[in-house]
Amino acid sequence: MFPENHKYVGEWFAKTIHLSEEYYFSESSDSYLLTPQVVLSHYKKRKKFEHKGNFGHALLIMGSRGKIGAAVLSTFACLKSGCGLATVYTPSCGYEILQTSIPEAMVITDNNDSYISSFPKTDIYNAIGIGCGLGLATETEKAFGKLLQNSKQPLVLDADALNIIAMNPNMLTKIPKDSILTPHPKEFERLFGKTSNDFERNILQKQKAMKLKCFILLKGAHSCIATPEGICYYNSTGNSGMATAGSGDVLTGVIATMLAQGYSTFNAAVIAVFIHGLAGELSPYGERGLSADDLPKLITLAMKQITPFA
Repeated sequence: MFPENHKYVGEWFAKTIHLSEEYYFSESSDSYLLTPQVVLSHYKKRKKFEHKGNFGHALLIMGSRGKIGAAVLSTFACLKSGCGLATVYTPSCGYEILQTSIPEAMVITDNNDSYISSFPKTDIYNAIGIGCGLGLATETEKAFGKLLQNSKQPLVLDADALNIIAMNPNMLTKIPKDSILTPHPKEFERLFGKTSNDFERNILQKQKAMKLKCFILLKGAHSCIATPEGICYYNSTGNSGMATAGSGDVLTGVIATMLAQGYSTFNAAVIAVFIHGLAGELSPYGERGLSADDLPKLITLAMKQITPFA
């Protein structure tokens, strides 16, 4: 699962050797591989008479001048992966961009034109995703600190939300229990410090997940979800084409969708990371031609491929 091993292992695949099921389920482990079967076991089927109110309302607090595209990508992914309602809170410079590019989304704007200077009330929303393109303005930093302090429900924290926390380590203790942190390796390093290799980083990841009582989703070739119990789940989908600007913004939108639809924090992280990776594999443009704005539409195909009935 780690880059250090790739030149020794090469390509590999997992197949059953038909161990006794009794043995399999009784044997403990702190490392698991996410497969379609695992994801399907947590996936909910939709019922005929359900309406948009049954599929949750997500709030996405995102964007700053020059980075409204991050909010667009995340919001589009949120709606394409099944959210009933999505509201974006963004600086006023993003209003026309968002309303034009994603007419299905509701948009609330901050009083500031270039960055977010205050945060809205959040208690009416089923899930909250924060950070994509947020920027590091001083007023944004202060407003985010207040949100963390007052928030009771789990949050999806990505990008500049994580960078603000890294700049203010005291905020780590304010993160609500069961939140999902989605750092890439550099963001992880800013948050928790340097390590000598991926093995040491994995140990640190598990330690921090247990200490913070949160889920830490470290993005990479085999994105790893560390749980508050110190167990790691490694993703089996995705390719190098996903190493492109905006891919993480899309993932944040998918996780927020799953939380809004009533999935547990664990199930939301597991399903979202698997579907997100599978969407990359389905790219008709190959790995080199894949860009983040392709992913939301491919996510709908990924969900359809997992099961035609969900």
